Amino acid sequence: MNYRVTKEVIDLLEQFGQENTNHIYPDTVQGFKTWICDKESAEHAKNNEPYWEGKDSGRTAESAISTLLVHLNRYARTYSKSAIAGSDFATQEDFIYLINLRAFGRMTKMELIKKNIHNKPVGMLIITRLLKQGWIGQIESDTDRRNKLISITAEGIAALEQHMNKIRMATEIVTGNLTYHEKMELIKILNKLDRFHYPIFSKNIDSKDLIKTVYEEYSFKN
Repeated sequence: MNYRVTKEVIDLLEQFGQENTNHIYPDTVQGFKTWICDKESAEHAKNNEPYWEGKDSGRTAESAISTLLVHLNRYARTYSKSAIAGSDFATQEDFIYLINLRAFGRMTKMELIKKNIHNKPVGMLIITRLLKQGWIGQIESDTDRRNKLISITAEGIAALEQHMNKIRMATEIVTGNLTYHEKMELIKILNKLDRFHYPIFSKNIDSKDLIKTVYEEYSFKN
């Protein structure tokens, strides 16, 4: 048996435990393997660090990432707006709500709103608009009559199908000139960010306390 390798593995496991106090990775063999893979990727990235605007003047990677995400969201909204131009859809959220209902089936109003990362007032406006269009229907829940279960109607499916080709074209344009491998890597990274942020979003922390609470809970350091 190679005891040196065994010791190195044990040392890595100890480091994994020390760095994973927030349980970003599951405490399993798969979580350990993912952590090692991410550390290797981080080391590779460090040795092949890209340039970003303002880097030479001290702009941080976090600042560049935040700005680029905002820009990409605006680009995506521009293409989505073009996809529904001339239709009865008021906003891109209308067809996103319908797409989710078609893909995941009947759910409560709050489940649909949370799935789309909206607060309740905004989500209820969208749902009200879809109900008026006849694109969704609602029934009382068998388990809790205070809740309404909503689902997409035949009219809603027809409205989606009428514009689905342009919607698909818009999503293809958003991914631009990325290769298949780059798309898969981007999905992995964005999924990781989504898994981090969604539980925080679900807590409905008051805006005035949000940054302080998250900063302290997740032990961010300057």
